[in-house]
Amino acid sequence: MPCFLAGQQKDSSGGEWKIIAQHKEKIEKRIIATGTVEVHYNKMKLFADRVELDTETKDVLAEGNVVIQMPDEVLNCKEIHFNLDSSQGQLRDVFAMLQPSIFYEAESIERKSEDFYTLDRAKITSCTQPVPRWRFSCSKANLKKDDYIEMWNSVFRIKKIPVFYFPYMRYPLDRERSTGFLMPQLGHAERKGFFLSESFYWTILRNMDATFTLDYYSRRGLGSGMEYRYLFSEGVGGDIQVFYFRFKDNPEFNDPDSAYIIRFNHNQPLPFRFKLVADVDYQSSFDFLREFDNNFQRAVVANRRSQIYLSRAWSSFNFNVRASRFETYFREKDDSIVRNYLPQVGFSASKMKILSPLYFSFTSSFNRWEYGWESDYEKEKQKKSQSLNFVPALTVPFSSIPWITVNSSFSYNLNYYFQSYASGTNTVVDDPLFTRNYALNVSFTGPVFYKTFYGDDNTPKLKHIIEPVLSYLYESPIDNSERIIAATYFYREHYIRYGLTNRFIVKKNNMPREIFSLSLSQTFYLAPEEGPLRIYKIDGKTPEFSDIEGYLRFYPSGTHSLDFSAAFNPYHKELSRLRAGINLGRPTDPYFLRLSWYKGINPYIENALLKRHQIGFHGGFRIPRWSLEGQAEVDFNIEKKELLYSGFSLIYHYQCLDFNADVRIFYFREKPEVQFRISLGLGNIGKTTDFLGGMGF
Repeated sequence: MPCFLAGQQKDSSGGEWKIIAQHKEKIEKRIIATGTVEVHYNKMKLFADRVELDTETKDVLAEGNVVIQMPDEVLNCKEIHFNLDSSQGQLRDVFAMLQPSIFYEAESIERKSEDFYTLDRAKITSCTQPVPRWRFSCSKANLKKDDYIEMWNSVFRIKKIPVFYFPYMRYPLDRERSTGFLMPQLGHAERKGFFLSESFYWTILRNMDATFTLDYYSRRGLGSGMEYRYLFSEGVGGDIQVFYFRFKDNPEFNDPDSAYIIRFNHNQPLPFRFKLVADVDYQSSFDFLREFDNNFQRAVVANRRSQIYLSRAWSSFNFNVRASRFETYFREKDDSIVRNYLPQVGFSASKMKILSPLYFSFTSSFNRWEYGWESDYEKEKQKKSQSLNFVPALTVPFSSIPWITVNSSFSYNLNYYFQSYASGTNTVVDDPLFTRNYALNVSFTGPVFYKTFYGDDNTPKLKHIIEPVLSYLYESPIDNSERIIAATYFYREHYIRYGLTNRFIVKKNNMPREIFSLSLSQTFYLAPEEGPLRIYKIDGKTPEFSDIEGYLRFYPSGTHSLDFSAAFNPYHKELSRLRAGINLGRPTDPYFLRLSWYKGINPYIENALLKRHQIGFHGGFRIPRWSLEGQAEVDFNIEKKELLYSGFSLIYHYQCLDFNADVRIFYFREKPEVQFRISLGLGNIGKTTDFLGGMGF
């Protein structure tokens, strides 16, 4: 079958074009080609059954099995009115592929520019199956290449089943940050009913973005949150989180009118090399956080904090100013311990060499503080004071002998208290008090013993080091110490501390690396009646020996580790503290496990509030062959023999879809609650932010 080649030509704009067809007819400036027509223009190719081309304006009318090939896009349609230069035109009954993996079809498309189209009655997906795993259908859409597709009246379908309706939906095409709605999360909780979470992500600028979240609980109310993140030049950055919850009227619950959360972090260098740090974590209701926060560690610890910190370091000196407020709520007492510093000012100098080996340093500060239960604040009975102190120190290190190290220091403590207790009473009076005393500290490390173990090739494989440690600290007595106002009680140190450390070191990449260490230590108080154990008694006497403390650290690799520490009380013959942590792998590995075990009591006081003994683990797995991954977290109260929290999550990767389901059981709440939640992942669309925390599933 003969073909006609309209020879390659250049137009007035410099664009090169040619037409290949079975038949062609030229009428003035128009070329009419039929029968397997090909139009080549610069980097574009057009195939059709019939083509009309205006060689002057470059307007094209193509009909029948029309295909347009461009470097990053292929379009198939029945008819097209198109301009080769501007790429503007109308397309009808279109099916197209946009690189790398977006497929869309529409009844009609208007190409308004080379990279911006308007679609009518469109369907969009990134799946390649004949019946896509998922797709959006909408009445209207705007497509901006390499940026986004925004849709109106869109319906999200899995296979042919409609799942969600979105009045407006924005699907990102850029794999970098993109503005748009995230995929919603659906769930049900026993006390909260059905809930829906939806987030909108806004890429404001390259250095800042924001996420807006809406949480609806059918039985409890409506919450809205915002997180704004920013990063500027010279290290200025931070984030702001705000969440507000409005409870609905429900006689079943005694809910307040509303609750809110504010979290703020900010870092900023200032002129003259100053640095500013601000940190706020405030919630209006600890009960709200306990009932609604999905982060177990945060929900069971009721803390508020707010502080602003200004500092500057230069040469050997450091200056800092801090104003802060810390609050810890105790549910059993329905009261909080509150500590305020308004302000703390510090100025110090690290070791400055005077004469070898003599070094000089000092610390100085001004402190204005308040401390007490919140109920004491309401009655204006909290403890409060302000003081000035200056502590110069001389230090003499000694390391001339390789197997022993000695550090000696002498300091003089000068303190001025603006208020004090009246003699023999607990009445605070505006009677200044000036105190002074000195401290002597000597510490020995050694004599150090070691042994090196060699392999079959006579190269060193392992080095075992034994380090005895001994230190002595003496603080001279202070006149009128009973008049000093302290947050809890005032004591002075006079003790001998001794211990033994074992270290095992291997060579890795020609560098020494400590893989195992074991240490034991204890303190003997030479003046126990004035020391930190003065408030405790054993048979009417103040304890002289502290707990025996030990720790074990094992780091065989960068992804596996064991940390264990414990304290044993020699008087009550029981463990007063135990802490263990095991890490196996990373969350990105095929499997990982994190185990934490903690026990803490005060053996001198029979108080259930001071006892804590619990264990928890967080683990996960990935099975690429099955397209499956999961995580789990469990926390158990050993003291009360009851579960506190458990959570399980499973993700199934189904080609271009990710199914995420998790269940969480909150045993620690006033009424234990089971919560189910499901969500979907669609490639470039992320999952809605869980503002109220969680396990990071």
